[in-house]
Amino acid sequence: MTTVEERRSGCPINLSLEVLGDKWSLLIIRDMMFGNRRHFRALLTQSEEGIATNILADRLRRLTELGMITSVPDPGHKQRVLLSLTEPAIQLVPVLAHLGAWGRRHLPVTRELAIRAELLERGGPELWDAFMDELRELHLGVQRPAGTPSVLDGLTAAYLAEVARSDI
Repeated sequence: MTTVEERRSGCPINLSLEVLGDKWSLLIIRDMMFGNRRHFRALLTQSEEGIATNILADRLRRLTELGMITSVPDPGHKQRVLLSLTEPAIQLVPVLAHLGAWGRRHLPVTRELAIRAELLERGGPELWDAFMDELRELHLGVQRPAGTPSVLDGLTAAYLAEVARSDI
């Protein structure tokens, strides 16, 4: 985080925007959350918005410095780094759910890109909590009870079904 002298104010909204208010940071976190993109190349090539390499590298460095993500050598590939969300980033699920719900109501969204926001809005805090628990398991290694259904799989299946419908 920036030092007190570098902050515009101590307002919690201002401070949050100083961490997440640029054009790309929340989209990177979104792609890590909802797309399970954990590598630089996946974030670079699979995002709808088309982030530039230098911008992605800068935002990943910044998000790491701010404690929103971590990176470790990927045990499955010596030349890659595995990115993980931290607890503060995981706790953004309700914020992203509310942003998605607001966007669905007020902006010209596409059905396939809005379906996850719709399901998160309908599922409410109970679904958000289950999703955060799943993200804690995926990114932090915190085990969930055996047999717990995957929220991410459900959101992904709904998205893929909408993509298939739009291709018809």
